[in-house]
Amino acid sequence: MAAGAQAGWLAIARASPEIPDAAMMLPSPPTDQELAGDSLHQFVTHHATVHHFNTGVTRNLAHWLGGKDSICPLTLGLDPGQDAFVTARLRALAAYVGAPVQSDPQCKFNVQIHFTNNPQERMDDVFKWATVYFRNRYSGGMRDLIKFTSDHAIQGWYMTTGGGAINTDVALLGLDVLPVWPQMTQNYVDRGTTGTRLGGGGGGIGIGIVILIVDTTKVVGDTIGTICDYLAMLTLSVAQSPDHCDPLPSILDLMSSSCGTRERPTAITAGDLAFLKALYYRNSGSSPSSDEIQDNMMRQFKRP
Repeated sequence: MAAGAQAGWLAIARASPEIPDAAMMLPSPPTDQELAGDSLHQFVTHHATVHHFNTGVTRNLAHWLGGKDSICPLTLGLDPGQDAFVTARLRALAAYVGAPVQSDPQCKFNVQIHFTNNPQERMDDVFKWATVYFRNRYSGGMRDLIKFTSDHAIQGWYMTTGGGAINTDVALLGLDVLPVWPQMTQNYVDRGTTGTRLGGGGGGIGIGIVILIVDTTKVVGDTIGTICDYLAMLTLSVAQSPDHCDPLPSILDLMSSSCGTRERPTAITAGDLAFLKALYYRNSGSSPSSDEIQDNMMRQFKRP
């Protein structure tokens, strides 16, 4: 990004208001038209499932399980105040929908959000971190699992765990590495699935680590609040290839090429919040089914 463009985006970011209370940012409920037909099913399938990875179980809606598997975000790349804004916004949204959040702000971070106008350089930093964090797990062909591509403004990776591991440090677990935008050759597949296996077994239903890279050269014109909400949706649920434009709007439509002239969202939507509340409704290590998610969402919308 040219220096002027970088400065322009940061100026927009710095003009953003302080993080509002969750009750102040509730969006309007969806219309009957947005909920018609199988729109909820499309929404859940496209925006909030392990879409390119068969976990081997019917309940494949990955989420943060709690305990040691609770959210601890770290934001880098903006000035200290704006880094803190992004981290606090993510924490506030996570708490609002019932996702487990580490109470200690000095916790061992497991969500990394990087803002940069040089994604390749930042990706090199992520790689160095991964090789230290996972020691010998990133060796040989495993390097391809976090290979940088420049196709999208926001890209990243999920590292998911098997269920029932809430009191175990994620570094000690077998992990499945799931890119937000799957492109790699699947060389580490087991059980005939289409996922990428880093190690271990189980149902891959816990989110253990999230790494997101924001290319600031590609988000000029979007406010930091809008970008925060997009990052929060990616952090709180596994959304792979989020390039859809379903009848029920989502903040993930922000960067979709499928929405045509439909107005882009500027904040997390009612559908997003309802989905996340349904995903974290049990507040346990068990993973809800797609049908349970949809029923819960309809109850929140007060629809029969």
